[in-house]
Amino acid sequence: MNRFLILLVAFFTCFNAVPCTSAIVSGRFTVNGRPILWKHRDTSDLNNKVERIESESGFDYVALFNQSDTLREQAWIGFNEVGFAIMNTASYNLKADSVKEMDKEGLVMAKALETCRTVDDFESFLNREQKPLGVEANFGVIDANGSAAYFETCNFDFKRIDVDSVIVRTNYSHTGRVDEGYGYIREATAELLLKPFIDARLLSPSVFTEILSRSFYHSLMGQDFALCGLEYIVDRDFIPRRISSASVAIEGVTPSDNPLMTTMWSVLGYPPCGVVRPVWIFEGGIPKEVVSTKGELAPDVKNANKLKEQVFDFSRDNGNNYLRIGKLFKNDGTGISQINNRKSIDNYKSGYEILKREFAK
Repeated sequence: MNRFLILLVAFFTCFNAVPCTSAIVSGRFTVNGRPILWKHRDTSDLNNKVERIESESGFDYVALFNQSDTLREQAWIGFNEVGFAIMNTASYNLKADSVKEMDKEGLVMAKALETCRTVDDFESFLNREQKPLGVEANFGVIDANGSAAYFETCNFDFKRIDVDSVIVRTNYSHTGRVDEGYGYIREATAELLLKPFIDARLLSPSVFTEILSRSFYHSLMGQDFALCGLEYIVDRDFIPRRISSASVAIEGVTPSDNPLMTTMWSVLGYPPCGVVRPVWIFEGGIPKEVVSTKGELAPDVKNANKLKEQVFDFSRDNGNNYLRIGKLFKNDGTGISQINNRKSIDNYKSGYEILKREFAK
């Protein structure tokens, strides 16, 4: 009986863990010198929206919110009008205290977006905030001056890791307890997929939303299941997961750019079934497809959810664990993910054209 209880507790601990995969890229490794902040979001709240917040006392900002967050209190990735951007992944190997009131990462990030201009500002922000913070997370931040860093943060302390290359973080902290936490396989997968782009210094937001967030390569097994010839596979330890709700790559600016050029390339819904949209903070910069109107789901979320039903269509037994890979990828290129990938590439092209016109004025 004791062994059974231990296994049961372990199962639910793993089940309730909220995983994400993320990366920070220095401008030295991108095609245009602009840094990238990426978050592939996994969560229990699968419906997201994008909104602009107009601050009365600080900076205006744009962020990804849960659909259910009607007060827009918790930002899960976003950027502000001066080019500061932030995201997080949950960590599970830092906490060493008895604090029970946790999961305040979204509140922390919303406040940081309203008050911080630089990476150094965020460090000062963490130092002065009342403790305990109610967080256990890897916060990733970039600013318009070219600085970038991860802050591996818990209730009473944090460690700053400056980024001058490319760093991936999943659901453990490298300064935390060894071999605890989650996401080791996903982290290895992301690093492997990124390596040729890092070596060539040709990273762009599309590498993250269109390659990593649509990839079914499994680094432990050394196999890409996208075109494996199977109709169903087990949905385990890939970057995209059944509980993936968005893939967002914030493309920052160089020190000589206007901070309003900061672009949040956003895929809402299950990323292999989604389409990317460019989001900006300037007037007219948020496309209607990512906005929730009158409490309705954002159109991109609705569309992705419908397509996702075709991918997770096995309802008997442990059906949620099985993914119909044959719907996402086909040898003739007509799979759901392949079609939406082509739409996304077109949206990247038109997005950069809009940026060019907007800032050529």
